[in-house]
Amino acid sequence: MTGTQRWRVAPVPTLAKFAGALFLALLAVLSWNEREWLLLCAVGALALGVYGLRDVLAPVRLSADSAGVTVVNGFAGHRHIPWHEVERVTVTERRSHGLRTELLEIDTGESLHLFSRHDLGAPLQEVEEALRELRPAADRER
Repeated sequence: MTGTQRWRVAPVPTLAKFAGALFLALLAVLSWNEREWLLLCAVGALALGVYGLRDVLAPVRLSADSAGVTVVNGFAGHRHIPWHEVERVTVTERRSHGLRTELLEIDTGESLHLFSRHDLGAPLQEVEEALRELRPAADRER
């Protein structure tokens, strides 16, 4: 495998965020006389809109090549991490309240970067395998 691999947010959840924000904004307008509902719907619409905007501004959450990985940093920034700084790449599973959540973890020792299937738009085991193939052989032995 050569070149740069990129994983981006799936478009359907992004559209759902904007649709939810629009729906809540409409509810806020219809609840103009009821202050509690107006505030609740307006805050919800704003929050969903901001999360949708992040998906538009930083759709590529993870990219990798033979030099290292680039992860989303902050709201919409990016940070390049050379392979020699990456200590571990693994998929973890958490169970809580009857729900199962998988996360791809990229551990640099100083920071931990977590990605869900929604963030990457691909099965996490496939992303983990692709990262292992892109990582130089000398760094894999760490």
